[in-house]
Amino acid sequence: MMKTNFKYMFFLFTLLGVVGFGPFYYYANTEPQGSREWVDSEAKIISEQADNFDSTVLKKGLIAYLKARHEGLDSKQILTLIDYDKPSTEKRLLVVDLKTNKVLFNTYVSHGKNSGSVTPTSFSNQPGSLKSSVGVFITTGDPYVGSNGYSLRLIGLEPGINDNAYRRSIVVHGAWYVSPETIQRYGALGRSWGCPAVSDRLARPLINTIKEHTLVFVYSDYDRWWLHNSSFLPG
Repeated sequence: MMKTNFKYMFFLFTLLGVVGFGPFYYYANTEPQGSREWVDSEAKIISEQADNFDSTVLKKGLIAYLKARHEGLDSKQILTLIDYDKPSTEKRLLVVDLKTNKVLFNTYVSHGKNSGSVTPTSFSNQPGSLKSSVGVFITTGDPYVGSNGYSLRLIGLEPGINDNAYRRSIVVHGAWYVSPETIQRYGALGRSWGCPAVSDRLARPLINTIKEHTLVFVYSDYDRWWLHNSSFLPG
């Protein structure tokens, strides 16, 4: 009887995994990684889990990720995407595990106070600008506890676009002003000094997921110069 129950339980958990409710489940992308078909398939898989994200932004982020991975910059197959075309009242940060093709986080994120009010329209690489930067970044290995609590530094990989990020102390950190309650009360999230801040509740688990040399892709259609000159995006 015990043996039969064990077999039944194993079958049940396996079945639940196959239909997406258990720990065994993963989203399969059978296309060759690096191909256009892989990018299209991956964007579709992500969109099915996070339909609030624009497929064009997803594809650009995946293309940038593949180039960075080809250059040996990726260590964990974790990709963070931030879509600054969206207002701060919408969830605009995704973290995706590209080994299992699963969305791990889909949440709110702040932008710099001088980049715009609700939707950022101006970006900078300059120290003291209090603006966000766009482009491709890589995370550092060691989180630290600073004035904003548990934090993680970003290194900008694009000269003239975001390569001052480390010197500017552009970091992922938690902030009280990143929450649905803030949006409800003020009509928008609070703004940072250029950092992509997330909610206090999510800061530690999110940072621990993306630390140790993973890619962060920050997008905005307002920065046309970057879109046309980035070495991580097709011309």
